[in-house]
Amino acid sequence: MARSTALTGIVAVITMGVLVGLAGGDEGDSVGVISVFLLCAIVSFAINLVAFVPSFLARTEHYYDLTGSATYLTVTGLAFLFTDTRDFRTVLLAALIYLWALRLGSFLFARVKKAGKDGRFDRIKHDATAFLMFWCIQALWVIFTASAALAAIAASDKQSFGAVGAIGFAVWVAGFGIEVVADRQKSAFRADPANDGRFITTGLWAWSRHPNYFGEFTLWFGIAIIAIPVLSGWQYLTLLSPMFVYTLLNRVSGVPALEARADKKWGEEASYVTYRDSTPVFFPRPPRT
Repeated sequence: MARSTALTGIVAVITMGVLVGLAGGDEGDSVGVISVFLLCAIVSFAINLVAFVPSFLARTEHYYDLTGSATYLTVTGLAFLFTDTRDFRTVLLAALIYLWALRLGSFLFARVKKAGKDGRFDRIKHDATAFLMFWCIQALWVIFTASAALAAIAASDKQSFGAVGAIGFAVWVAGFGIEVVADRQKSAFRADPANDGRFITTGLWAWSRHPNYFGEFTLWFGIAIIAIPVLSGWQYLTLLSPMFVYTLLNRVSGVPALEARADKKWGEEASYVTYRDSTPVFFPRPPRT
């Protein structure tokens, strides 16, 4: 990646982070002269910038995902700590993010330690500017993805949980369940020596080529629904968070890299071509019989 391109990307990501921080903090609780939400955005970037330094010096991506989870836990904890009033919605949103972050962070960390590397970073980790851009993207990923939850946690106006909150919680449970089951199915598939070098087409993976990512999108959509009743003003922009997750997974990091890797590895196999052409890339559909 050209250095100028990476630098432009870093500036754009940080600028977007500031804008999200300002919008999410509109009409919310504050710490002195700064909104709780903007404080969370600053801390998100600070954590990832600090973690980048030793990671680049060691040329390792082993702690990238773990840092991402730690960032979610930290900013959610800050929002919860500094909000003036804590109600059921506040507690539930913080608990849901903690449960998701702890589960996914430990899963991804264990996976990369077992594999020895994350193929996404093979070349990038040797280029300081390009590698830094990915850490900045992770900081933005955290603050934008969790933006609806953070805005709701730090909202000045608290409302009863109600039917909207219950619907959002049900959507979150469905998404979390899909993500967990899909990850476990793939881990079990890879653990079987008979499947060495093969691709999974069973379970949820018969419904979608990336069911874990669909679960990720769904659970954040549920979070946004839970947050809706207490948002106001510019905070409504945080409801774009599920679409940010969708775009990031399908256009930036995730699906494109995995699809390219799969095509390179199995693209000449008729069974893979059949699976690829008959199975949706993201949104699930019952397998054709």
